[in-house]
Order: sequence, then C-alpha cells, then structure tokens
Amino acid sequence: MHSGTRRKPSGAAVLRPELTEAIVEIALGELAEKGYGRMSMEAVARRAGVGKSALYRRWPSKQALAVDAVARISVPLAETPDTGSLRGDVRAMLEALLSWLDDPRLGGILTDLMAEARRNGALARALAERVGEPRRARGEALLDRAAARGEVPAGLDREIVLDLIPGALFWHLGARRQPVTADYLDRLADTLVTALTAGRAGA
Repeated sequence: MHSGTRRKPSGAAVLRPELTEAIVEIALGELAEKGYGRMSMEAVARRAGVGKSALYRRWPSKQALAVDAVARISVPLAETPDTGSLRGDVRAMLEALLSWLDDPRLGGILTDLMAEARRNGALARALAERVGEPRRARGEALLDRAAARGEVPAGLDREIVLDLIPGALFWHLGARRQPVTADYLDRLADTLVTALTAGRAGA
C-alpha cells in the first residue's frame, strides 16, 4: 500500500529561498547597471554562479524576473500605518512614497522600467499588476479609512485622488530635481488634505 503522505521534493526540485533572494539581488544589480534592454538571463546566471535552468525554474522570462525583483521591494514599501486621521495617513503615505523613490536598491531602475514600459505593452501590464495595483490598493485603504471617519466627501473621485497624492512628489523629484524636506512633506500633506476634504458636509 502507498502511504497517503506525499514525499517532499529533493535535489534540483527544491527552490532554495536563499538562492532565490541572491538571484533577485543580482538581477537588481544588472538592471541598475545595464538597464532592462541590456539585461539578460545569461548574465544574471553567470553572476550568480548558477545555470540558466536555476533561473527558469523560478521565472519563465527576463520580464518575469525583473518585475518580481522590483515588486519584492516596491510593494512592502507601500505599507503605511493607520494613524487615526486623514492628515496623518497622507503624511505617512508621502513618507513611504519617498522611501520607495529614494531606495538605493532601485537606483535608476524605476525610471528605466517606466520608459521601457511605454514601448513594451507586456512589461507595462506586468508592472501594473505586480507593482502598481498592489501599491494603489494601499491608497484605496487609506481613503476607505477616511470615508469611515467622515473625513472626505461622498463621491470623491478616487482615481484622481490616487494620482494626485504621488504626483507632486514625482514632479518635485523627477522634473524639478529638488530635494524633499520634512517641511515640504508637511506642506504637501496639508495642501492635499485641504483639497480632499473640500465639499465635505459640515466642513
């Protein structure tokens, strides 16, 4: 008779987490140094000291590896606490966004991937699914809390709001090339809250 207990896979069938993490770090290095266009599975495998099969057992393509590597950093950095107020939550979200944009592990990777995504629809969709949508869900949760506390008006255009909150930071850092100070984040949070609460009953 066969036992009902399945035997655990061994040898090559086991995907060792420490090796996966090491490959992810190397992939981030390749993206930072060469950009998405010149990154290759062969180069990542060579730097990791493994065969390409070790990569393909984990990721079916270069795109999957690159997106997964960026998502592993980007999504956790979107976590923000429930501070108990809209102003506190917005300020915390801005701080988290700045940490993401300034994360040394990402370097110029985000800018490069966004540029590549404009001409690569499959990459754009993968980034939206693995990075954009999970991060945006944290913003939705922020607005849910604000609505439950009665801090924002009914009928708030959430799509515009969730574009507006990070938009100023992207412009300040990316287009104007200006440093972001604590005072700037405070003033930005105050301005955003004023805009978000306009039209609220009793305001």
